[in-house]
Amino acid sequence: MTLLQNTPKDKTFFLSPTVSQLYLYLLAIGSSQSDTIQHMNESKHIAVYHKGRFFKVWMFYDGRLLLPREIEQQMERILADKSEPSPGEEKLAALTAGERTPWAKARDAHFSRGKNKLCLDAIEKAAFFVTLDDTEQRYDADNKVKSLDSYAKSLLHGKCYDRWFDKSFNMIIYKNGTMGLNAEHSWADAPIVGHLWEHVLSMDPKLGYTEEGHCHGKQHPNLPGPQRLQWDISAECQEVIESSLTVARALADDVDCHIIPFNEFGKGLIKNCRTSPDAFIQIALQLAHYRDKGKFCLTYEASMTRLFREGRTETVRSCTVETCDFVRAMVRDETREERLRLLKVAAEKHQNMYRLAMTGEGIDRHLFCLYVVSKYLGEDSAFLKEVLSEPWRLSTSQTPLQQVELFDLVRHPELVSSGGGFGPVADDGYGVSYIILGDSLINFHISSKFSSPETDSHRFGSHIRQAMVDLLNLFQLNDKEKK
Repeated sequence: MTLLQNTPKDKTFFLSPTVSQLYLYLLAIGSSQSDTIQHMNESKHIAVYHKGRFFKVWMFYDGRLLLPREIEQQMERILADKSEPSPGEEKLAALTAGERTPWAKARDAHFSRGKNKLCLDAIEKAAFFVTLDDTEQRYDADNKVKSLDSYAKSLLHGKCYDRWFDKSFNMIIYKNGTMGLNAEHSWADAPIVGHLWEHVLSMDPKLGYTEEGHCHGKQHPNLPGPQRLQWDISAECQEVIESSLTVARALADDVDCHIIPFNEFGKGLIKNCRTSPDAFIQIALQLAHYRDKGKFCLTYEASMTRLFREGRTETVRSCTVETCDFVRAMVRDETREERLRLLKVAAEKHQNMYRLAMTGEGIDRHLFCLYVVSKYLGEDSAFLKEVLSEPWRLSTSQTPLQQVELFDLVRHPELVSSGGGFGPVADDGYGVSYIILGDSLINFHISSKFSSPETDSHRFGSHIRQAMVDLLNLFQLNDKEKK
């Protein structure tokens, strides 16, 4: 347990040369009108969930942050606790997984006073939420597809009652020692959480463990133990919990998650083609989607806008006329020279659109601002209604590897991360997240809904793999260029 070590601020919380305000936000609070983001100025404890019980664990003692062995000591105490959950406690967090209005009403009715309010405050004012999961997940080299798909789906939603989905992020630690994060999306975007996770991965081997598997250091003889939260959950509230759990399970069971570790080639060979890796991947996704569905669709790619204070994202609409021309040429099997020419034109167009999005000259945030102003003025706009209601049937995002100086993935392949993913935005669409790792690996996370007859995450994954190979083959790299 080395995730709470003191780390230099320039490494953990800031992105040079730009700074994101998003590192400051912690919690989404539901109300009957709308959710709000709450910022805690100071938090010295974490909330831990294990086998249906909630614990408050102080991370400071004697005026200092706990050392790794002392944090392990606290976790061992929780694991050794054999007490049973109180009535309604085990599945309580399902309230944060279901519809927001029932949770807001239950909050006012059952958690606004007394011991329940104190317990809820302990969770909501915690630095973050930890789940000591009683299941096992791990990448299995002998069963890559099934093990990674199961891992991703577990991190995305778990049992729907063992994650506190309102928190900025949940740290999930499985019974067999593997771990991952579940991040709430409204307060920040993937690079913020990824930046933190990179530092965690890089620090863990430096801190190290004893031969027996314990953290280095000694237990603290006077360290107060974790505080078990004591709830008083009425039968009426338990009915709301069960109702929320039913809603959440229906959503979770419908999500088809699939991870592709694409290692045929990576960023190195793509750069040898004198092409932007992101443009290459986005065009491959368009070709894969056309082969999968036989049509084009409105496509979303997230671009960070960290050049601006409190910047979040802008949309790159990567299904361009130029990309469609290239895809049609591939389908018609035109000459290699013509297909390669169209690919380069499409890649240049994509790069230019990405630059515009990063520098505040994109389209969609301006459209949204016009929509907000129209609502304020009480003006109806047929154009805005139409353009903002169009579904994103292909929603994509790259999780950037930002602190490359912390990693030597060739010498330490155990530090390779599968990246992160998200659910589909449209009921009949795909969500695709990808992370470029070193020069020879790209991990794709694909999601869709089982209930849609138009989508299949594994089928789409096969199309992505083939599209990537087909694009590379157009360049006919020689043996020297392939090295």
